[in-house]
Amino acid sequence: MTGFTPSAQAFIDARDLLQRHRTDYARAYAEFAWPKLDTFNWALDYFDVIARGNANPALWIVDDLASGGTQYSYAQMAERSARVANFLREQGVGRGDRLLLMLPNRVELWDVMLAAMKLGAVVLPATTQLSPDDVRERVEAGGAQYVVVDAAELAKFDTLDANVKRIAVGAPDVGAPWIDLSRAYAASAAFVPDGPTRASDPMLLYFTSGTTSKPKLVEHTHQSYPVGHLSTMYWIGLVPGDVHWNISSPGWAKHAWSCFFAPWNAQACVFVYNYARFVPKETLNAIVQCGVTTLCAPPTVWRMLVQEPLASYPVKLREIVGAGEPLNPEIIERVRHAWNITIRDGYGQTETTCQIGNSPGQPVVAGSMGWPLPGYRVELVDPDDQPVNEGEIALPLGPDSTLRPLGLMTGYANNATASEYAMRNGYYHTSDVAMRAENGYYVYVGRADDVFKSSDYRLSPFELESVLIEHEAIAEAAVVPSPDELRLSVPKAFVIVRQGYEIGPDLAREVFRFSREKLAPYKRIRRLQFSDLPKTISGKIRRVELRRREMDRTPDTARQPDEYWEEDFPELRG
Repeated sequence: MTGFTPSAQAFIDARDLLQRHRTDYARAYAEFAWPKLDTFNWALDYFDVIARGNANPALWIVDDLASGGTQYSYAQMAERSARVANFLREQGVGRGDRLLLMLPNRVELWDVMLAAMKLGAVVLPATTQLSPDDVRERVEAGGAQYVVVDAAELAKFDTLDANVKRIAVGAPDVGAPWIDLSRAYAASAAFVPDGPTRASDPMLLYFTSGTTSKPKLVEHTHQSYPVGHLSTMYWIGLVPGDVHWNISSPGWAKHAWSCFFAPWNAQACVFVYNYARFVPKETLNAIVQCGVTTLCAPPTVWRMLVQEPLASYPVKLREIVGAGEPLNPEIIERVRHAWNITIRDGYGQTETTCQIGNSPGQPVVAGSMGWPLPGYRVELVDPDDQPVNEGEIALPLGPDSTLRPLGLMTGYANNATASEYAMRNGYYHTSDVAMRAENGYYVYVGRADDVFKSSDYRLSPFELESVLIEHEAIAEAAVVPSPDELRLSVPKAFVIVRQGYEIGPDLAREVFRFSREKLAPYKRIRRLQFSDLPKTISGKIRRVELRRREMDRTPDTARQPDEYWEEDFPELRG
């Protein structure tokens, strides 16, 4: 194929090397080098070029298995996104402008992502699970000038500043101030960029919750995610023509990882099955009926799938991976026994692409994340940044960032202090702790701070506590993960009530109801205990002690005094 710019050709060459050595980790790791890029626009210089006359499916969206869904070819996606880019330009969207994108898995999400790249605009992905308060916070913190929103979510934007231009998707009868995106598909299919795009120009801003109340914005560029996800492509083991399903919700970085860049880097087909409620049997039927060849799913999904008789489903899967949290060895073994395929773990962050993984063809050691992926050098360091065999995962940057991996963020766009701290002493610090075994495999240990995973979502105790203490009855609160058989862990709040309030089921019910009103579903408090809080001499809450108490629990552990679970109040369901 011809027509590639020098930068695009360098990207293609790097990709082809990884695909040639797809199962030869030693050669791939030794020979791979990140391409040197000058000007590079992945949507224009790579995607549009491979899309010319390309009738192979790029995107396959299924809402109803009986109908077979709708497939869009590479050529169609290039044309659709060109029309949307021209339409957005007519609305004033230009290079460097910020656009918040809140859509479910519908074709317009991919159209707008590609279109924004072509324009040089910066996308702020947002999950549809956000509350109106979350929406306002993200628009303000992210400096969004434009929003593209699904019809079902429009009311969440009612309180926004009038200067934010609003574009609705799936709302043909929408009125001012909203503009109907369907008008875009009548725009010209010939898109002409206003100039070259520097590979280092910002392209994506992802919100992440840390241990402070102010969300941080992870900034990625036209090279860090599009090209950086060559490591993710290699980890998954994608090849041209694959039908790849990544079970992930839009708005999160993992969606961009494996529903966008990694499969399209490999010239595979992105597959999506939209379900109202996750049903393992339906998911397995979709895998079989649609011929899915590669699958990425969080451990919560794997834990549900193994409840079904997997061997009775004649899947065509070649590669299966899990991400988000470590997988239990028994689940890996049950899947391997049924399908003769081993689930391979991997590790990465919103701030990076896949850093460590069990790549295709390599022996999988149960409980291990694998080895550093091509393009990533990994160290484990102690609090003084000295090398150790168990410590914080850190990526060496080298003198003048000579070792810096291309898939690493540029920094936190709205927090220079946090950026400097994360990049201190010649390392990017992940705040995750691992150990390195004698065979070189890395084993995940836990978070260096108090942030934890529930299902596939990363939650900040500080954020949840800040909401809880808004309740008039709560004086103090501490949130830690509590073990859950299905979700790995759920948020549990230990609270001290103010004088004049009586602890008991009535107050617990009100706190759970308050949590439901104030927090997105994935953040809700699921367990509650009225209790004193352990503190340091200086008065700081010792979450580590509470976390340890919860982690010591087993399925047979009795409820603690004054402990309540959300399930105790069936009237709150729905």
